[in-house]
Amino acid sequence: MLIAFLIFLITLTFVIWQPRGLGIGWSAAAGAAVALLAGVIHVSDIPTVWHIVWNATGAFVAVIIISLLLDKAGFFEWAALHVARWGGGSGRRLFVLLVLLGAALILTPIVIAMLVALRFSPKATLAFVMAAGFIADTASLPLVVSNLVNIVSADYFNIGFARYAAVMVPVNLVSVAATLAALVWFFRKDIPADYDLAQLKRPEEAIHDRATFITGWWVLGMLLVGFFWLDEAGIPISAVAAVGAVLLLAVAARGHRISTREVLRGAPWQVVVFSLGMYLVVYGLRNAGLTDYLTALLNRCAEHGVWGAALGTGFITAILSSIMNNMPTVLVGALAIDATTAQGVVREAMVYANVIGADLGPKITPIGSLATLLWLHVLSAKNIQISWGYYFRIGILLTLPILLVTLSALALRLS
Repeated sequence: MLIAFLIFLITLTFVIWQPRGLGIGWSAAAGAAVALLAGVIHVSDIPTVWHIVWNATGAFVAVIIISLLLDKAGFFEWAALHVARWGGGSGRRLFVLLVLLGAALILTPIVIAMLVALRFSPKATLAFVMAAGFIADTASLPLVVSNLVNIVSADYFNIGFARYAAVMVPVNLVSVAATLAALVWFFRKDIPADYDLAQLKRPEEAIHDRATFITGWWVLGMLLVGFFWLDEAGIPISAVAAVGAVLLLAVAARGHRISTREVLRGAPWQVVVFSLGMYLVVYGLRNAGLTDYLTALLNRCAEHGVWGAALGTGFITAILSSIMNNMPTVLVGALAIDATTAQGVVREAMVYANVIGADLGPKITPIGSLATLLWLHVLSAKNIQISWGYYFRIGILLTLPILLVTLSALALRLS
């Protein structure tokens, strides 16, 4: 067990640190190779783990390609400019609307550019940027495809797209409302009273490729319908997402306004290697018996019914995610839940609480998710420095109450 834990710890350190630009895929692959040589995992474990991660990884890459194409077409900037105009010059209304928009879109670079154009102070800019980064995770619950950990968990426990949405959409509404209230309260002194609409360009000026922009709306609509209907026919969501990505790539290539080669080069291909490698290292923890301890703890939570299962599992997963990253945590949690004696709705509460903890828990610390580390890197490139101490103070103050409210909503939904 000690060898398995050391391999995991060293691998995770290299994944987070990325010395000399070492890709996360190479670090995870090296960790898996060491685990294999040390006898922590076996060759027979490779197809088992690949069966767990292939659909999630494929869907994630396809969705990112779609997002990159929409961004190049001006889709996100167009949406942000419309939202800014809906704000009507009120700083607080703009803050609320951008938080709600950020629940669905990755807006940080666009938000920064817009705030600079509006001549907001550095303190006000930081408030908006922190809010955009925070809501991106706390609102990633409603659909299976909203987050990579959602897909992994839904695949592992064979949860259909419609069933997942039926449980998590109402829970997500509570999560977004709680997050919005917390953010408005925390940054209330930093939000400017008003802003000048005349400083903004017209939304139409943000559109760089109209054909891709229009097709993007159709693709997003077809994906949503496809995820719900084709899932029942046994078609994996990665296949549905891949069709959408190929269609949008074809339209963008014909327009010659977007470099599709650049988009494909910018896709997160390393995540494919990372998913298999990192989860093989995590599987080594399972083989060494580490998940048995977590299973025993979850069984104790299950003794207190749906509420105990939801709150206990969610907070345990959230803390583990903040310490050891949410990607490996969600699989550790799934393996432990699978080994519990919980049945029926109590087991279901554990499964969904594991997802909530893995989605919200990473906001406690900067190392909680790879997305947060990338986000901090993007901000640094824009000359916005956020210290880990400042991030942790805000993260723990806001995340824990939001997590409690969200997990309570889950318990009520399943009750």
